[in-house]
Amino acid sequence: MKRLYSFMLFLCFWVLVSCGSSNGEGKEQLMVYTSMKEVIIGKIRDEFTAKYPDIEFDYYSAGAGKLMAKIAAERESGQLSVDVLWTSEIPDFYSLKEEGVLEPYASPELPNVVSPVEDPDNAFSPARLGTLGIVYNTTKIKNPPTSWEDLLKPEYKNGFAIANPALSGTAMVSIALIEKNMGWDYINKLKQNGAKMGQGSGQVVDDTASGDLVASLGVDYIVLDKIAKGATLGFVYPKEMIVIPSPVAIMKGTKNLESAKKFVDFLLSSEGQKIIASSYTLPVREDVAIDEKSGLVHPKEAVERAMKIDYIALKSEKESIINQFTEIINK
Repeated sequence: MKRLYSFMLFLCFWVLVSCGSSNGEGKEQLMVYTSMKEVIIGKIRDEFTAKYPDIEFDYYSAGAGKLMAKIAAERESGQLSVDVLWTSEIPDFYSLKEEGVLEPYASPELPNVVSPVEDPDNAFSPARLGTLGIVYNTTKIKNPPTSWEDLLKPEYKNGFAIANPALSGTAMVSIALIEKNMGWDYINKLKQNGAKMGQGSGQVVDDTASGDLVASLGVDYIVLDKIAKGATLGFVYPKEMIVIPSPVAIMKGTKNLESAKKFVDFLLSSEGQKIIASSYTLPVREDVAIDEKSGLVHPKEAVERAMKIDYIALKSEKESIINQFTEIINK
């Protein structure tokens, strides 16, 4: 009887070990939801998994609005798949923090971070300084714009566009920054000069490259990557810069907390920030070199030139800003 009992224990142990080894060979898991395009998140994935081969890394890339809708649906069902969220729509992070669904984490890399916004409770950490400038078609515009007011000139008549703020987090925050610093009067003047609302942030840049538009509001890494590949585009920053930190946060209750912390640490480290800098956007560290030939500025300069805004107040104003902008542009 004892032999039979011992054999049964051994058999159960063997089955458990076999099942564990066949299920990803016991790898840790990590799911990242991000609005970053493949040019950034793909490189991050490759380097992170090379450093941590025991972590099975996956990501879902979409616009910030779509990601928030997906998270809301998962929370409603009680089955949250996301471990880490990384987008550029800062108000979303304040909302999630207020709702108590973010896991505070003070990465040891935080003292090196340079950003126009930070959370004292460490519910999220800036991981990239996204910048937007004016991208223009060099065959259509011979004199590069130098200020936001230049977009009101005749050469931009019916040819300038901004992405849909309901689809693009960077567009929403950019419009909010422009409105808070230049007023709705400026946006009305853009409309009077024929400004349009495009689709996503990538689409308006594609339309500028093709000549369907003469200029648009462009995200740094999307534009500069196309220029490096030969697109007939130029890219400039007016004196008052649009600088949007892209926060990263860990979702509370994740079963993969240690993997999530490793990802945040990697993203904020000089190693991770070098990948970001190599993708034509600004790192959050001053000790990481940038591609100055492309027209990017150093992080501290970007922070000094950044348009100012109250992101906590923006949390409650987001919907009204989207609606008012849409109403103006669609008049």
